[in-house]
Amino acid sequence: MELDLRKIMPFERHELIFQKWDALKPGETLKIINDHDPKPLRYQFEAEYKGQYEWEYDQQGPKDWMVRIKKV
Repeated sequence: MELDLRKIMPFERHELIFQKWDALKPGETLKIINDHDPKPLRYQFEAEYKGQYEWEYDQQGPKDWMVRIKKV
């Protein structure tokens, strides 16, 4: 599943991401495209889903960031 966050208001992004995350089955991946490094999101995943996800950058700026978050 791919989610382009660049045109979504910042205050709406995390809620949308976690809605999509909750719908994933183990082994499935959520790819997010963002206009900044989603480090705060990674910290939130680490706090709430430690050991339940894998985080991999496909692209790290300078304009866009692409991250694959796999549910394990």
